[in-house]
Amino acid sequence: MADTELMSIPGQVDPVPVTRDITPRADGRIDLIGLPKTRIRKLFAEAGLDAKQAKLRAKQVYHWLYHRGVTDFEAMTDIAKTMRPWLTERFVIGRPEVVEAQHSNDGTRKWLLRTADAHDFEMVFIPDADRGTLCISSQVGCTLNCTFCHTGTMRLVRNLTPGEIVGQVMLARDALGEWPKGRMDGLEDTEDTGHYTADGRLLTNIVLMGMGEPLYNFDNVRDAMQLVMDGDGLALSKRRITLSTSGVVPMMQRCSEEIGVNLAISLHAVTKPVRDEIVPLNRKYGIEELLQACADYPKASNARRITFEYVMLKDKNDSDDDARELVRLLKQFNLPAKVNLIPFNPWPGAEYECSDPERIRSFSNIVFEGGISAPIRTPRGRDIDAACGQLKTAAQKKSRAQRDREAAELGA
Repeated sequence: MADTELMSIPGQVDPVPVTRDITPRADGRIDLIGLPKTRIRKLFAEAGLDAKQAKLRAKQVYHWLYHRGVTDFEAMTDIAKTMRPWLTERFVIGRPEVVEAQHSNDGTRKWLLRTADAHDFEMVFIPDADRGTLCISSQVGCTLNCTFCHTGTMRLVRNLTPGEIVGQVMLARDALGEWPKGRMDGLEDTEDTGHYTADGRLLTNIVLMGMGEPLYNFDNVRDAMQLVMDGDGLALSKRRITLSTSGVVPMMQRCSEEIGVNLAISLHAVTKPVRDEIVPLNRKYGIEELLQACADYPKASNARRITFEYVMLKDKNDSDDDARELVRLLKQFNLPAKVNLIPFNPWPGAEYECSDPERIRSFSNIVFEGGISAPIRTPRGRDIDAACGQLKTAAQKKSRAQRDREAAELGA
């Protein structure tokens, strides 16, 4: 299937790019990461196992993949030694290739990753005193062209597969020492089961806030998150997963019904002219239509408030009047809401500046006084371009720099 193939989603105006759920490998083996137990069982049967053996081996392999995090069939000690070479010949346990790993002065970590067909994308781990949050990507590039976002200046290459999405979580667990320790007898863990270390911090939360618009890759995101939330798999509670969207209204109901995770809305403006400029998707799905979809989101409650992301742009969306209008809108739709105020993270060529600290504090105070939580987010990972809105692959940056040098040479 071609990377640029398009499909239409009922109720959605724009066609969205689709991709296969498995990326073909040059050696012909099939990567099992990203596949549910039922699909693994079917593949085993197609490869020659009888129904009983396929079901048993699928259960065993699934546990080793997603609960134990092994990357070698030889480590699956409850599977017969004669069966392990059979598995190795036909299948592989993959991870995204790590092209580069960077550490920020504040503890943030960023990985430049590469797919099996040589496309680059990024993920970020943000440690805090009470949590460790992994920010993962859903697409290579982005279609939305939000003018304040560095990632938005990239072209969309293709959707990430379920394996490439869940593979980010598994790779982070590898790097952070997050897998249970101990040995296996049958399917029972023994000796120090469930003991995790993660450089002093646990990977406790996942946010789909990396490269791409998750709701434009809905099926693959859903399938990946089901593996993450599966009690027999990675077993992370849906309450610890947040999906961020710029407002793909027709897909928000399905997100609630089929994924059920927390919702974050990239709002960033409260008037049509400004949001049309900085979040072009607003021209298709306006602010009031978006907020009504939020009000209809079944998972929203006082216990699970919808988060509204609001990047602070100097003299663009940061006035006291903007703050008051934000409060009015959220109350009009009776939304259980929290507003994250994000100081703009500059990047080369950006046409905006960050609001002054005093202006951000004034904005925050007005929203708080309106009865809505509006904390100011502390920028993390700026020194490695890992902060909000800064993700753009090194390959893209290098290519652009090369083009700039070539242009300068031609003009010399």
